[in-house]
Amino acid sequence: MKSDHRHELKTNELADWLANFPEWAKQNRKNLTVAGVVVVAAILVYIVSHYWVGVAGARNRERLTRLVSQVPEQINTVMRSAAQGTDQSYTLMPIAQDLQDFADGLSNNDMAALALIKRGEALRAELHLRLTDPTKDDLAAQIGKAKASYQAALDRKPSNPALAAAAQFGLGLCEEELGNFGQAADVYRTTAQKPEYAGTVAQAAAEYRLKIMDDFKTQVVFKPAPAEPQATTPTIQIPGTAASDPTAIPVPSEPMIGPVAPTTPAVATPETPAATTPPAAGDANQPAGG
Repeated sequence: MKSDHRHELKTNELADWLANFPEWAKQNRKNLTVAGVVVVAAILVYIVSHYWVGVAGARNRERLTRLVSQVPEQINTVMRSAAQGTDQSYTLMPIAQDLQDFADGLSNNDMAALALIKRGEALRAELHLRLTDPTKDDLAAQIGKAKASYQAALDRKPSNPALAAAAQFGLGLCEEELGNFGQAADVYRTTAQKPEYAGTVAQAAAEYRLKIMDDFKTQVVFKPAPAEPQATTPTIQIPGTAASDPTAIPVPSEPMIGPVAPTTPAVATPETPAATTPPAAGDANQPAGG
C-alpha cells in the first residue's frame, strides 16, 4: 500500500471521528464529566501539595532553628543561676522533649537528625549542671536516653556527613560518661577514621578526645585544705611599778568608745606665806647685824 493511500485512509478516519464526536460525547457525557473532574482534582492536588510542602518546610526550618538555639541559651541561664546557688538544670528537660516531639513528626531526615542530636546534648547537659550529684541509676537512665537519641539520629541516615559524625561522636561521649572507656575509644576511633567524616568538626573532636581520654580514667583526689590559723588578740606591754615587771594590756580590735572625763579648769590660789621660825631666847636681844 502506497503512503499516499495510507495517509488518505487516516484522514478519512479522523474526519469520521470528528463528525461522530458530538454524538459520542453525548453518549459518554457522564464518563467525560468524571474524567474531567479527576484531571482537575489531580492538577489542584499537585499545585496545593507543592505549595504546602514549601510552606511547611519553611515553618519547620524556622521552628528547628528556634529549638536548637534554645539549648545553648538555656545552658548559659542555668550556669548563671548555679553561680548564685540556684539549681535550674531541670529547665533543660522540656526543651529535650520538644526536640523529640519535633523530630518524630518530620519526614526530612537531616532536620530530624539535628533535632535528635541536640536532644542528646540537652539531656547530658542537665546531668552536668545539677548542683547535686546524680545517683548511679539516675545517671545510667538519662545517659541511656541520650544514647538512644544519638542512635536515632544515625538511623535516620542523614545525607549531611557532619550530622552523622556528630551523632557518632555523641555516642562516644555517652560511653565515656558511663565509665565505659574502652567502648568510648572504639567509637572515637571509628569517627576519626571514617573517610566520609573527613573535615567535620566531630571527627577532629574525636581525634582530640582519643589523646586526652586517659586523663579522665583516674579519679582526681584533692589535698585537704590547710587549717585556718586561729585569730589572736595583739597585746602591748607597758612597764609597771618596776621596769622588770611589765603589765600586759590587751588591745581591742575596735576602738573603745566611752564617756570623756570633763576637764577641770585651773583655779588661781593666793600664795601661802612661808612659815617663819621664831628666834631663840638667848638671841632675842642681840642686834640683827650681830
